[in-house]
Amino acid sequence: MSDYLGMSAAERWRSVIRPDSAPGMMVLAGVVGAAAGLGAVVLIETIRAVAFGVAAGAEVLSSGQASVAIAVPVGLWLAWRVARLAPEVAGHGVPRIVEAIAVRGAKIGLRVAVLKTLATGLTIGAGGSAGREGSIAQIGASMGSWVGRTFGLGEADIRVLVASGAGAGIAATFNAPIAGVFFAMEVILRAFPVKHLQTLVVASVAGAVVSRSIIGEGLTFVLEPYSLGDASDLLLYALLGLVTVAFAWVFLVSLDWFEVVPERLKSWARPLLLGVLVALLGLLQPEVLGSGQAFVGKILRGELSYVWWLLGLLAILKAITTSATLGGRGSGGIFMPSLFIGATAGAGFAQLVDPVWPGSPLEPGAFALVGMSATFAAVARAPLTAILIVFETTGDYGLVLPLMIATSISMFLAGRVRPLSAYTAPLARWGIHPTQFGEVDLLDTVKVGEVASRSPLTTTTTASLAEVQGELHRHRLHRLPVVEDGELIGIISESDIVRVGGPSDQVTVAEAMTPSPVTVTPEMPVSEALERMAALGVGGLPVVSEDNPRRLLAMFRREDVVKAYHQALSASSRQRRVVDRPRATVDAKNRFFEFEIPADSIADGRKISEVPWPEGCLLVSVHRGNNLLIATGDTVLRAGDAITAFGGEEARERLVHRLEARVESPGDGAAEESPASAGSGP
Repeated sequence: MSDYLGMSAAERWRSVIRPDSAPGMMVLAGVVGAAAGLGAVVLIETIRAVAFGVAAGAEVLSSGQASVAIAVPVGLWLAWRVARLAPEVAGHGVPRIVEAIAVRGAKIGLRVAVLKTLATGLTIGAGGSAGREGSIAQIGASMGSWVGRTFGLGEADIRVLVASGAGAGIAATFNAPIAGVFFAMEVILRAFPVKHLQTLVVASVAGAVVSRSIIGEGLTFVLEPYSLGDASDLLLYALLGLVTVAFAWVFLVSLDWFEVVPERLKSWARPLLLGVLVALLGLLQPEVLGSGQAFVGKILRGELSYVWWLLGLLAILKAITTSATLGGRGSGGIFMPSLFIGATAGAGFAQLVDPVWPGSPLEPGAFALVGMSATFAAVARAPLTAILIVFETTGDYGLVLPLMIATSISMFLAGRVRPLSAYTAPLARWGIHPTQFGEVDLLDTVKVGEVASRSPLTTTTTASLAEVQGELHRHRLHRLPVVEDGELIGIISESDIVRVGGPSDQVTVAEAMTPSPVTVTPEMPVSEALERMAALGVGGLPVVSEDNPRRLLAMFRREDVVKAYHQALSASSRQRRVVDRPRATVDAKNRFFEFEIPADSIADGRKISEVPWPEGCLLVSVHRGNNLLIATGDTVLRAGDAITAFGGEEARERLVHRLEARVESPGDGAAEESPASAGSGP
């Protein structure tokens, strides 16, 4: 009894619900979903409060146009100020969720939910062009991360709760629980993990129920049901799929352009200048300001009589204003803007074709509905979510076949004209290439601390880049951790040095390093550390203390992955899985080491079996780009390949000397090599 009373609240709940079990996860999912639903309500009310203040200002100024011209840039500037407290608050939140899952251990601070609510309220409430859905997804994901960490769950379970929170956010804002589930799987997890389906469903249903009970019942878009008038109309719906790809391409290019090009502006001027642009376009066509949800509803109900070219213009202007809003460091999402673009493009297409179409009269609202699904699928690469969101927000299931045809075509073509989606393009700019949700079985059994290189070489912020380059070359390394006063503050790599113009005695590490690098901990499974390395496209990560994330313990590098693999494979062959296994031991004279094949090396373009390897050197693996290859005699080497070998210091020196040569010396030849040294297999 005394032990129970001494527990924290979280520990007491853990003892009752066992969160590591399926029922426990479902209970926590319900909590996360309900929190996401409340977060959605708070965000909606925040937007309304800011919009009310802007309307009151318009009355004082006796000019709605002046109010827009002032409110939009000021709103973006204030949102930028809020985002300075947490950079992940700026922009549309979904890429930040995927980033957290891929490289941050699914850790999203609870303050992100608070700041995201405020920044999005300022952005959309002031008239910025953005949707609220991405923000609500990020708020829900933050709730999921906080709940998972509070209850001491493992990283894999926290990932599921983060995805559950994001899906619950979508379910809450659209009153669409099924679409919320598929959004979590298609966009966040990028896989369909059946064993976690019940967790995702519980969270999405809880989010929808909570928001519905507070905001009220009803569909997002109320309209009369549509149906397929004539089978020949399917040809037009297929053609609409092509048209939506063009508009989605404009949106994707615009999002990238407004994110990259304005980098040359001062940080404080960026939101103001782009806010002025949004305001000017909004004064030209007020429909493009805000989320545009009410305008989409009018299009679907056939309450507007815009000509086709004006609807097309609105689609393009919405793409530009949304991109400028997010590029100006505003906070919001691209979900509703994508539906806006699709609805206007679809309705405009129907009006353009109707006069010359020999079949039955076309319904612009029906084409708008199909255009919404096709456009979102092309923008987000989430076809099931796109189809289901239209079904659940409209309650109209009469256009199933047109929806599936147009969405399939747009999805197929979009990946060819623009390989990256609106959600993955930002990740690529950050150097992150997320893999599908899953686990690596063998490497789950080895911990980072068992194989990481202890006592790593470090540098300081005051060292020159020329000095660092010399250290990297001397020790055959690609990156060094930056330590000040015993604390890890950054990492400097060869790519960082190249980025600032190359090694120089005049430029210091502080000017070129990557601050606050992604790290791993000794108790983390090698599989999770490998996922982070693969997502970032790097060859090493700092290992820090669990208790003090700034205390550097070791460096985890590519050769350590190979070491872990062999350790796990050896244990597997003995048919045992040991959680706390002893450290692998090797001859003290031998070790794993890595070397990058330079241009014009004798190994460049040759098979491993054709290269005269020195005695006592075993080639283990070849790291090429994001691929780790097992070294065999038939593997063809290329300049830039990072090879991992095993041997003594003397063998390492001979290998380095030989591979740096541009021609074979008289002493080189097959006489020195053996099947083992030629890397015939691991």
